[in-house]
Amino acid sequence: MAKYLISFPSAAMVVRGADLEAAGRDAHAVIEEAKAAGVYVFAGGIDESVPPVLVSADGTVAAGGFPWAPTLDGGFAVLELPSGDEAVAWAARIAKACRCDQELRVFGLDSRS
Repeated sequence: MAKYLISFPSAAMVVRGADLEAAGRDAHAVIEEAKAAGVYVFAGGIDESVPPVLVSADGTVAAGGFPWAPTLDGGFAVLELPSGDEAVAWAARIAKACRCDQELRVFGLDSRS
């Protein structure tokens, strides 16, 4: 079984008002289905009100993330699934619920963990 990241950046969420409320309700329902199916690892969104900090190897902390990297924001779900096909199916369910496209990636886990 592999762990899959299903995510979207904040800019992808273009629904507003009552549609946004419905999208939130529908997304939470899909996450509850993932929990019931035993494939849920975790889900949530980046708290965009808390700015990132960059922590160096020597412990130095600086405001902001990597200046060259795109902003990391939006929503994420990590599911543990037996196949890429099942990951695509779950990503499609989440996309439908959220009313926006989702990006799907597989984690390369450390075999020693």
